[in-house]
Amino acid sequence: MGDQIRTFRKSLRLRPSGLVATRFLRKEIPAKIIYEDDQCLAFHDISPQAPTHLLVIPKKHISQISAAADDDECLLGYLMIIGKKCAADLGLQVPICKTIPFFFCLCMERLQK
Repeated sequence: MGDQIRTFRKSLRLRPSGLVATRFLRKEIPAKIIYEDDQCLAFHDISPQAPTHLLVIPKKHISQISAAADDDECLLGYLMIIGKKCAADLGLQVPICKTIPFFFCLCMERLQK
């Protein structure tokens, strides 16, 4: 039975249900969403560590960057492009980018006027 569930989750590209990222994707944790499509979700951090802190997470489960498969190359690049576009839409500078397990974080500061 366990193997069937794992196969089902993998076929639907679902994340393990206990992960915080999964809870954001399922809208179980409220978030101010900036952008969403079939590959990712971008939203304002609920506990920002910078004046403006965006999170861009893939809908496909990737436990950490070192666990990414070769065929995740396009998805990982796509996340960076979405972060850049979200930053531009919000009038922010080019992001300082960090990667941490489960999240692809984009920390930005407001443009100086």
